[in-house]
Amino acid sequence: MNTLIKNALIVPMTKDGYTYRGDVKIEDGKITDNPNFKADKIIDATDKICMPSLVNTHTHSSMELMRNYKDTSPDLMSWLSEIFPLEDKLVDNDIKWASKLAMAEMIQSGCTAFNDMYFMQHNTCDALLESGMRATIGLTFFGNAETCKDRSKIHEELYSKYNNKGNGRIKFSVAPHAIYTTPAESYKLAKEWIIEHPGTILHTHMSETMTEVNGVLKDFGKEPLKYLYEEGVFDGIDVVLAHGVHLTEEEIQICKDNNFSIVHNPSSNCKLASGIAPIAKFLKQGINVALGTDGSSSNNNLNMFEEMHLAAMISNVSNMNPMATTPYQILEMATINGAKALKIDDKVGTIEVGKDADIILIDINKSHLTPLNDPLSALVYAIQGSDVDTVFCQGNILMENRKLLTMDIDEVIKKTNECWKDLLSR
Repeated sequence: MNTLIKNALIVPMTKDGYTYRGDVKIEDGKITDNPNFKADKIIDATDKICMPSLVNTHTHSSMELMRNYKDTSPDLMSWLSEIFPLEDKLVDNDIKWASKLAMAEMIQSGCTAFNDMYFMQHNTCDALLESGMRATIGLTFFGNAETCKDRSKIHEELYSKYNNKGNGRIKFSVAPHAIYTTPAESYKLAKEWIIEHPGTILHTHMSETMTEVNGVLKDFGKEPLKYLYEEGVFDGIDVVLAHGVHLTEEEIQICKDNNFSIVHNPSSNCKLASGIAPIAKFLKQGINVALGTDGSSSNNNLNMFEEMHLAAMISNVSNMNPMATTPYQILEMATINGAKALKIDDKVGTIEVGKDADIILIDINKSHLTPLNDPLSALVYAIQGSDVDTVFCQGNILMENRKLLTMDIDEVIKKTNECWKDLLSR
C-alpha cells in the first residue's frame, strides 16, 4: 500500500536543527520522491511530528516476564543471582509471549528496531515476523568453550532458518554475555562464528560495574575491554558494547580507533546503581554512541523516549554542564546511531528518499507539548512514549491512532500473565 503523510512537521535526523513542514511519500515500503506517485492512503499529519522510528540497541526482550521483580537487590551481581535461577526454568511458551509483549510495548512507544540478547531465540524470531518489526537477534554465548560449541550447533540452525527473513527484517549478532560469565576462549569462538558468517556483529556487555572491572583486574591484571582486545577477540569484526560505564581512557581510545559502538542504558545503570556512562566524552572522541533500554527487569520498561530524557538529564548533571549533550545528539543516539551500530543505517535511522519507511507520527496536540517551540527539545525533554500515534516499518502500518494492528494486545497480556504465574509455580 502506498501512503501519503501530508503536512507533517518533519524531523528527518539528517542535520542538527533541521525541521520542515511537508509531506512524506511511501511507495513499496520505501520513502520516495516519485513525481508520478499515487497514494492508496492519505494521512493528515497537521498536528503530528514525523520522524524516524527509534532503535533500541540493547535489550533482553523476553525479560518482560520479570518486570518489577527483585527490584531491591543491592547491585547487579546480587540481582543476577536472583534472576539466573528463574531463567533456568524458562520454556518456549514463556519466550513466545514475553517476546510478543516486548514488541507490543516497543511499537506503542515508537520503536521498530531492536538488538536482542536472550535464549530460545526461535520464539522471538517467530514473534518478530508476526509483529512486523525488525531486529538483530543475539546468538548467545554463555559459559565455557565446550558449552558454547554446543550452542553453536543451535545457532547455525537458527541462522539458516531465519537470517534475512521478513523481507530482511531479521538479522543476527553473536552475543557472548559478559566476561564474568563467558571466558576469553568462548569469546574467541564467537569471533570465529562471525568470520564464518560475514555481516554478523558481536554484541556483549562491557564494563557495566566496578565489580566486573575489579574482578578482571584481579584475575588478569587488565580491565575487561583491554584484556579481551589484547587477546585478539575483537580483531577485524564489528563490535557493539553494552554499557561501557567504567571504561578507562585507554579503553575509550581502543573504541575510537576500532570504530566500536557503545550502547548507553541510563535507566538500568541508574536503577542498579552501576554508574553513569560518560557519553559526552565518548561523543567528543567521535565514538558512535547508541541508546538502549536493557531488559524490563532492570529498567522496568522498554520506552526509548524515557531513555532519551534520562540520558540527557544525567549526562548534563554528571558533567555539571547543561550543554554537555544536546537534544539532537540524544536523538541521534536513539535513531541513526543505533542504526549505524547494527549496520542498517543504509535502510533506517533518517527520513531520506530511498530508505525504508520506518517512521513514526507523534501527536503534538497535547497540553504538555503546548507551545511546542523547539521540536528537538520537545522530543527529548517533553514527549512521552504514549504520544506516539502511528508507526510504520518498511511502509507497513504496525499501529494507527494508538491501535496495534499486528497483534492482539489483550491476548498478549493475558497469555504473558499466565506464563508468569506458571513460571513461579515450577
